[in-house]
Amino acid sequence: MADVISDYQKWKQQGESLRTQAKQAMETRFREVLNEAVSIAEEYRADFGAALKPPPAVTAFRFKTSAKGKAKKGAKPPAAKAPEAKAPAAKAAESKPDPKVAGLQKQLANAKKKLDDAKTANAPTRKLEDRIYEIEDELRLAGQTV
Repeated sequence: MADVISDYQKWKQQGESLRTQAKQAMETRFREVLNEAVSIAEEYRADFGAALKPPPAVTAFRFKTSAKGKAKKGAKPPAAKAPEAKAPAAKAAESKPDPKVAGLQKQLANAKKKLDDAKTANAPTRKLEDRIYEIEDELRLAGQTV
């Protein structure tokens, strides 16, 4: 009877170590496949100008494109301009804000107001705080400081 119990315990221990190894291998493979999918999606977008859509069964595959924009094939390099030409363009850019940034700033103000209202009402605030963080992140990505 002792042999059966010890054999069972050895089998169980081997099963656990095999289970751990399989878990690590699956996690590694999953990350590799996702990274490959992201690179294919970015290459597709750069080459064809449209985003690839995942199959209907995949509902939560989201990624952000890399900060570096890839140059399209055949694109002409920007011509060097005189310093005087750059100054008026910079002033024009400052006077006319980007509509996307303006919209994000408006969303941020509304979300902060809702957060303050929720705090005064002792309501849950986690979703609102998460939304504020997301908006601030989008503003940072757009090149604006919060």
